[in-house]
Amino acid sequence: MNQLVISCSLSATSRSALLAGRLRDAIAELGDKVELIDLRQVELPFCNAGDCYDHANVARLNQAIARASAITIATPIHNFETGGATRNLISLTGDSWTNKVVGFVCAAGGQGSYMAVMSLANSLMLDFRSVIVPRFVYATGAAFKEDVLVDDGVAARIAELAGELHRFGSSLATTAS
Repeated sequence: MNQLVISCSLSATSRSALLAGRLRDAIAELGDKVELIDLRQVELPFCNAGDCYDHANVARLNQAIARASAITIATPIHNFETGGATRNLISLTGDSWTNKVVGFVCAAGGQGSYMAVMSLANSLMLDFRSVIVPRFVYATGAAFKEDVLVDDGVAARIAELAGELHRFGSSLATTAS
């Protein structure tokens, strides 16, 4: 199975990027092919409903998303919402998400925003018929010491998410054939 993890934080010290790397490793341990795209390394235009869709990196992202059986969005949570780069990514690549299995790993400052991905998940489900894995990984700053994930519970949830992505992606691929 071909999986894609997209790290959507633009911060040089991103904790959601650390979670994305850990998830990539957990997916690889299951034997799935996995690609990690880090938006800090991909220049993207702001979605303007115009020529932004013609940008070469938007085309590359559309292709990567289209190839994947399952995609995980690793996103920071700011002000009770997914980060702006995450929402911009979805706006730029919309139709590529059609009928995809989608998971989430999130890094946030506190516990209060654990439902922040729901508006994005609803949009993916309703607009593109994406299948959302109902096991999100949500980590607060307490799960990290400097740039290392130290919370064993979060690490275990990442491994569980990797298994669920494989299970959902494999099942959907089997029924689509």
